[in-house]
Amino acid sequence: MKHIVNLYENINDTARNNSDCPLVVLPEEIFFTISIIGVLENLMILLAVIKNKNLQSPMYFFICSLAISDMLGSLYKILENILIMFRNTGYLKPRSNFETTADDIIDSLFILSLLGSIFSLSVIAVDRYITIFHALQYHSIVTMHRAIVVLIVIWTCCLGSGIAMVIFSHHIPTVITFTSLFPLMLVFILCLYVHMFLLARSHARKISTLSRGNMKGAITLTILLGVFIFCWAPFVLHVLLMTFCPNNPYCVCYMSLFQVNGMLIMCNAVIDPFIYAFRNPELREAFKKMIFCNSYQY
Repeated sequence: MKHIVNLYENINDTARNNSDCPLVVLPEEIFFTISIIGVLENLMILLAVIKNKNLQSPMYFFICSLAISDMLGSLYKILENILIMFRNTGYLKPRSNFETTADDIIDSLFILSLLGSIFSLSVIAVDRYITIFHALQYHSIVTMHRAIVVLIVIWTCCLGSGIAMVIFSHHIPTVITFTSLFPLMLVFILCLYVHMFLLARSHARKISTLSRGNMKGAITLTILLGVFIFCWAPFVLHVLLMTFCPNNPYCVCYMSLFQVNGMLIMCNAVIDPFIYAFRNPELREAFKKMIFCNSYQY
């Protein structure tokens, strides 16, 4: 999205000159390498769930949704680098209709990545809540059919919103909508957590008898959420500053770190699979089978 993603081009040159902070430029090879690793790692998660029937449950489908979101974020940067390479080598005319269309499609992947992550983390939080406090009714509440319907609705909304945000990216209301989804998701999950801990306090004995795996799943979600906030919050702040104070030297000083913030987003896709591997024994076993081709069993 030209107004949101290509932020360097929107910073006023005068404001840059008035700022004492130079632009921090990172080699494109770093972004490309991290993105490739992110795609491969999240692809492993999808393959692990597809190949193992014991992993084909609503919880792992929600994890796959988050993995797809991370993979789209990495794929966005790979395709962007390829587009830049073709343009720099002269195979693609600058500002041509093809480049504009390709740029819009690539930018929509970036928006899909953020929206998909937000909704996937939210639905995982709801799943953990039901697992902990409605354990006996969990399988009747969270069925495969309902999980698939929820994911279809989520990704349909994400796709529609992503296209709309790319088309109307130059409008300030679009930017406000884009950035407001981030804190709204945090407030929703925070309210869910507060409710969970209040119930846990009032039903301490009941909670203590629950499966440790359920509580471990809630802790894993907390770690995923913390990593997501750490990796995406600087970029969301960047968008707000670029929109509302693009000429302020202090805002420009922060915006000089744009590539660092972009690298954090790429790192999110790499970190999440490691969290799954360390926190989830079933996924860890599936990864071992895929990597060592069952040789470790012999």
